[in-house]
Amino acid sequence: MRRRTKLVLSITLMVAALAVGLSVIYISQMLRQLIIEANATVSQLTSQLLYIVDNAAPDLSSTKVDINNPAAVNRDLAYYLGTDRDLNVILSSVVRSWPTVYDAAIIDSSGKAILHSNRDLVGKIIAPRPSLQLVQDARFRRQLRMIYREPMVYDVETPLTLSGTQFGSIRVGISTVFLKNEITPLLQKAAVYCSVAVLLALVLAASLSRLALGPLEEISKRLDSMNSGEVVAAAESEHPSDEYGLVTLKIAHLGRQMRDTKEIFSALKDNVDQIMANLQDGLMLFTRDSRVVLVSASVERFLGIPRQSLLGKTAKEIFSPSTPLGALVLEGFQLRRAFGQREIETSGGKSIQVALDFIHEGGTQIGALLTMHDTESVRRIENEIETSRRLSASGRLTRGVAHEVKNPINAIVLHLQLLQNKLQQSDPDTRRHMDIIDSEIHRLDRVVQILVDFTRPRDLHLEQLDLKHVLEDVVQLAAPDAEQHGVTLHNDLTEEPLPVTADSDFMKQAILNVVLNGVQAMSQGGNLWLNARREETMIVTEIRDEGKGIPSDLQEKIFELYFTTKPGGSGIGLAQTYQIMQWHYGSVEFESQDGKGTTFRLRLPLAEVRASANGVKEDDVMPGFAPADSKL
Repeated sequence: MRRRTKLVLSITLMVAALAVGLSVIYISQMLRQLIIEANATVSQLTSQLLYIVDNAAPDLSSTKVDINNPAAVNRDLAYYLGTDRDLNVILSSVVRSWPTVYDAAIIDSSGKAILHSNRDLVGKIIAPRPSLQLVQDARFRRQLRMIYREPMVYDVETPLTLSGTQFGSIRVGISTVFLKNEITPLLQKAAVYCSVAVLLALVLAASLSRLALGPLEEISKRLDSMNSGEVVAAAESEHPSDEYGLVTLKIAHLGRQMRDTKEIFSALKDNVDQIMANLQDGLMLFTRDSRVVLVSASVERFLGIPRQSLLGKTAKEIFSPSTPLGALVLEGFQLRRAFGQREIETSGGKSIQVALDFIHEGGTQIGALLTMHDTESVRRIENEIETSRRLSASGRLTRGVAHEVKNPINAIVLHLQLLQNKLQQSDPDTRRHMDIIDSEIHRLDRVVQILVDFTRPRDLHLEQLDLKHVLEDVVQLAAPDAEQHGVTLHNDLTEEPLPVTADSDFMKQAILNVVLNGVQAMSQGGNLWLNARREETMIVTEIRDEGKGIPSDLQEKIFELYFTTKPGGSGIGLAQTYQIMQWHYGSVEFESQDGKGTTFRLRLPLAEVRASANGVKEDDVMPGFAPADSKL
């Protein structure tokens, strides 16, 4: 539909709506006034009847009527009223004298007509009819329906009291036919006025649209071209100084600015969306009126609300003052007061760190930035950094010591072999001592070699694999040790695949170290559970034993190199597991209580997340190791 047609229709519809609205208001007022006048007419008629009835009723105490007998009193009153000449005259002339009155009657307490404008109904029971008050109290549309549907008579009933006792009532009927006859000419007149107004509006709208939209059609074409990305040159106008010429020049200039801004904005939006999707912290950017315009994907994890549903909402619509987080944030927005890192507990029992900063430009606040950090994640990262630092320091020390020890051991072995050759004829005791020295030197050499291997950069052969298969192999490898210690292994794995990108041998070694530690921790036998599941973008492997647990004062040291609580242990297994998990951008954590066992959780990123995060490809060099075709 063309804009000119839309404008013509809009103006016409607006005038038509205005005319109809005014007509409705006028007719509704007239109809209400008509009903009020009918009610006033009834009131006037009722007053006359009450006056005549009051004068017509005799003093029964001076007659033979037993005034203590209500039935006799009512019967005689009905007789006197029914024979009263004035009452009969006025009731017989009601229909002729009052245009809107349909009928009128005096009814006794039993509902029987004492007098009626229709003499055929005198002495008969008159059924009650709806009250005229229903029509008066109804809305305009309902009033019209009540008047224009089937003819209906509505009553106005007034109680009739004689000698202090209610004797009956006066009923006056108002017919909708009379009301319809009064209101129909008004409706016809309003319809004529509306039709004339619509025709005039059509003519006026057509003229105005032709006058106003001629230049705008050209402007619309140019705006459409700008919207499609075409370069719009400034058109030459016959009247460059008039409004149309000036607007055309400004549109061309605006088009160039919009095109440049759109290109910049598109590039920025792509970058921001990528950053927001990969950001681990919760970040919400608000405008000056506290509406959200930017949300990171991690906010869903903190608030439990979908990211898209947050955009455009105000802080009051998102946060509830009944929660610690909501109360803190809403107070900050209300007082326009920023606050630094505050640690609070969410309704789900999770501890998070929250900070609110207000953004100012030229002394004016233009927005606010709300950041949320997972306290547990922050502390876990700090612990991992500290553990990595210790492992790195231990590694440097070990490499130096191993280098210094290895050369003397090689020399001792060489000279021991020469000495053994020269002492071929020595006595058995001397020979036995020489063999012990040889055995211990070779054992020391193996220990040094293990240390060298631990600190040496490794070649990782990364591949996409199902972690379930690795866990099944670990269970088979650990089965003999578990049987020897009387431990039952429970392998509770989901049916869904658990894709990760890892070196199969190293990952198997990392998990096996934890499983064997759990088995050896249960000297009296027990159960060990091994399962894996998905948690958002991570695969979590959980290993739980029923051992004695790790004392709280030793828990910070278990990933340190050479630390062990087992007799004959090397203190390398868990440190090696920690190192392997770091190589794979994973983590390892545990929970333990004395006498209640220990639960280890090994976290690895999903294969698709690992491949896309930060642009890392599966053959990229990762921290702490070299790819298969290179050496560090």
